[in-house]
This record gives sequence, structure tokens and C-alpha cells, in this order.
Amino acid sequence: MKLDRVVLRHLQMEMKSPFATSFGTFKTKEFILVEAIDEDGVSGWGEATAFDAPWYNEETVKTNWHMLEDFLIPLSLKEKIQHPNELNERFAFIRKNNMAKAAIEGAVWDLYAKKQQQPLSKLIGGKKKEIEVGISIGIQKNVDELLSLIDGYVAEGYRRMKVKIKPGWDVDVIAAIRNKFPDIQLMADANSAYTLADIDLLKQLDPFNLTMIEQPLASDDIIDHATLQKHVKTPICLDESIHSVEDTRKAIQLGSCGIINIKIGRVGGITESIKIHDLCKEHGIPVWCGGMLEAGVGRAHNIAITTLDQFILPGDTAASSRYWERDIIDPEVTMKDGIITVPDAPGIGYKVNRQVVDQYTTYSKTYR
Repeated sequence: MKLDRVVLRHLQMEMKSPFATSFGTFKTKEFILVEAIDEDGVSGWGEATAFDAPWYNEETVKTNWHMLEDFLIPLSLKEKIQHPNELNERFAFIRKNNMAKAAIEGAVWDLYAKKQQQPLSKLIGGKKKEIEVGISIGIQKNVDELLSLIDGYVAEGYRRMKVKIKPGWDVDVIAAIRNKFPDIQLMADANSAYTLADIDLLKQLDPFNLTMIEQPLASDDIIDHATLQKHVKTPICLDESIHSVEDTRKAIQLGSCGIINIKIGRVGGITESIKIHDLCKEHGIPVWCGGMLEAGVGRAHNIAITTLDQFILPGDTAASSRYWERDIIDPEVTMKDGIITVPDAPGIGYKVNRQVVDQYTTYSKTYR
């Protein structure tokens, strides 16, 4: 493939309801949509998952645009691309900025799959025709509201509930959920809100049969998590701490976790995600696909990666209607009884609705 041009679009989409975590509340989602177009006029699409402020990691929408414009797009346009894996090597000298890397790499993967006339999921080695999905629930005003939300999502068929926790909104909340829903698959996501001083508190979550506690300690830590895992029975899941297959190797070696969350943006793209998946499979570590409040393009990439066989836990890839009045793809992502059917059309399997994209676009720029 030889790219002819790359188009960056800055989009802003209003969420159906605010989404609260331990590090902030989101009412709108700003993000960059990447379109890579080859000399034959075929388009591939990628989505940058950084937020507008550095709450989750050091990247932001503005830094993603800068990295794409000044470094990653020129490197992508410079010479032919025989396979999307090459971009992982071509970008390797640039430290971090993984979400920016993943956005352009994702667009090239979609383009390559379309050129090969294959679904992206099949091209990367996925075998599943359906994937199980759960849902992520932000911090609510009170426990009654939270229980009511969970009741609705259970009725919709979601296979797993992920609940955000923070100091003061943790043990009693989980106890109330478990009391009302004794049999649901339940996990707690702390977004680095705790320290080792909270070991005794976190041990109080053990009786509630949680699938996992996600990233309870510092976002860059794998050492203290190993200490914590020795003291709690509930599996620790690492999210923010894992940026590469090397991070994964070290975490497994140290015993820092029992589960790993793979987010394509966080680890720098599909190529690195596959490497992490394969290493976890080798060591018997379950993986699952986390969410970053993606719009349709990012959601489609998540569906594709989840078809790999070590993704054995339900991910955060909820239906489009969970977050958006109108998503940017046709058809929108739908869920029935906790299952999303994997599309079989070439590429990401969904068509980007340019008219809807234009409605959400605040500005755009083309690079040749």
C-alpha cells in the first residue's frame, strides 16, 4: 500500500448521560478521527482515544493531533507499507504517545483488511463469530441510583457489570450490589485511587466474589500491585500500568496481576495488542478489552481484537446506544443478550457515515 493522503478530523459528541470516574466526569467526548486513503482511493479509519485532559494518561486530544501531524503521518506517508505491522517498527523510536500511534495504525489496518477483502477480525487471527460484552458504570449520586442502573443493564442482558470505585465509595457499595445481585459477574475499577496503605480495606472486597479489582494502585506501578496481589484473594487486573508487551512480561514475572486489560489505544495499536494477547495466552493470563468511551470506529476495532481466543472475559464494548444518540457508523453496534455479532464485511465491518461525521466535526485537515 502507498498512502496518498491522511485526513484528521476533530469531533465532539455529546454523551447521553454524564460518565463519572475517580478522576473526572465526562459530558462530552472530544476525539480525533483518522482517515487513511491509498492511491486507489480506498479509505481506512482509526480513532484516537485520548481525552481532552490528561486524566487517564499523559496524552490529550491536542497532543495526539500534534504527534499525528508532525511525526506519525509523515512517517506513514514516507514510503510504501507492505503490512500494518511495519508501522509498529517505524514508530518505535517515538516514546509513548501510544494513542496517537494506535489511531493511524488502526486506520492502516482497516485499509489493509479492505484491500485484502477480509474482515479485520479474521485477518488478525480472530475466530469468534460473537463476543460477550459487559458494561462499565460510572460513580452515581447514590447507591439506589446505581442499583437501579444495574437492574436495567441486567435486564438488557449484559454479561458483566464493571463498577467504578474510589475511597468512600467502595466496600459498602459493592456489598449493596452483591446483596441485590448475588449471581452477576461483577468487577470493581479503581482507576488508581488507592495505595498500599489501603490493603486492609481492599481485602474487605474478597468476600464479594468479584471477577477482579482493576488498577487499584498507581497508574505506573507493577511492584506494589505484586505486593497487594499477595494479600488479596481477588484477582488484580492491570490497566494503566501496561503499555507494551515488555510491561506485560514484567508484570507476569513479578506476579503483579491475575488478569490484564488490553486497550488498543493504551498499548499503541493492534500489532502490540496481539503481542500482549499471545504472551498472556502463553502464561494462562486471561485478557479482556477495556473501553475508552469510543465512538463507532474505535468500538469496531475493539470488537475485532476481542475475537482473539485469549479474550475470555466480557469486555467494555457496549452497544452504541449506551453512550450516543447517533453513532458515526452504519449499522450502529448493537447487543442482544450480552452478545455482539462480529461483522463479516471487509475491514472493520461497519461503514462510516460521513454525513453524521460532518455534523460532529469541528475542524479537519488533510495531509499528503
